[in-house]
Amino acid sequence: MSKEAISYDEGHIQLLTGLEAVRKRPGMYIGSTGERGLHQLVFEVVGRAVSEATTVAVTLTSDGGVRVADDGPGLDFEELTEIRTGTGPRGRHVALVGLPTQGLLFTVTALSSRLRAEVRGDGVRQVRSYTHGVALDPASWSGPAAGSGTGARRGSWTGSGTGTTVDFWPDPDIFETTQFSFDTLAARLREVAFLNRELDLSLSDGQRTERFHFPGGARDFLAFLEDPTQASPLTDAIAFTQEDERMGGSMEIAFRWSDSGEGRVSGFANSLFTREGGTHLRGFRDGLAAALGTLSPGFDPDRMNAGLTAVVSVKLDDLALEGATRTRLCNVPVRQCVGQAVQEHLTAWLQAHPERAVALLAQLSRATPRG
Repeated sequence: MSKEAISYDEGHIQLLTGLEAVRKRPGMYIGSTGERGLHQLVFEVVGRAVSEATTVAVTLTSDGGVRVADDGPGLDFEELTEIRTGTGPRGRHVALVGLPTQGLLFTVTALSSRLRAEVRGDGVRQVRSYTHGVALDPASWSGPAAGSGTGARRGSWTGSGTGTTVDFWPDPDIFETTQFSFDTLAARLREVAFLNRELDLSLSDGQRTERFHFPGGARDFLAFLEDPTQASPLTDAIAFTQEDERMGGSMEIAFRWSDSGEGRVSGFANSLFTREGGTHLRGFRDGLAAALGTLSPGFDPDRMNAGLTAVVSVKLDDLALEGATRTRLCNVPVRQCVGQAVQEHLTAWLQAHPERAVALLAQLSRATPRG
């Protein structure tokens, strides 16, 4: 290749500033410009809402937009345009609804052809509109706030008077599709509601509405994952919630064995599905193995997954993730804390139900060891 072909000067370098950089390289921020990236926009807005509010309503509008309304303390408009790097807000109260890098609300502003944000607080409403990442005008005062709530229509709010409504329309010049999947969104919102029992979430598209509110938390999640028509339970649902400052957070765990040969153990950290596993799931298995091994010395722990359905959720102040997709929990103290708690609760159940404990061990001893 000639020197002429590879030469360049300052004129060849394009300096991208502000939200223009997001529009030029959207995949760097939301993963893709396909359906997965499209849904990430919703998850960004919902993630901020559920980390601050208790009631959140998501509406897919007939003109291809999305409305997310909440009863939280109110959005800071700077979040919509301020480019932030890193992992976003931290703390056990933060629910990671989308990517582990959640907290990039500016990506929604940048990648929407239109966005309108309404913030209610101190008895007034403030509204600001954007197009293609550019603010159309300063935040304007739009009169007194009607209250707080999650009505589908603007102005239908009743209650304490705080909250945020964000309406946005993904830019068709950026995304391969702007058609949202109700079922995909519903599946993730349902998970988040199971993992955060105080939340009241809803999803509507004008034709159907689903509400997600599960006061039973992980116990309700466990029941949802199980199929009673395909298997009979060998144990009760063993479920507990426990704080442990040694790991800087809390755990909520529910599990049960059935006579089905298949097992399903789902792990979450700050509401993020940890598809690559991590210390919470290692600790969970340590606890099971210790309790079963104490009852039956020589028990092969490679058999204990047979017929096991479990939800293992931890919420940490200082979440640490690793792995190819940053979905493997690596907080070291979590393993010991979860292991000890699981061992204690399973041991207590086994001792309280000796006949069923024997039946469980007999069933597991016939299972094929996990490879």
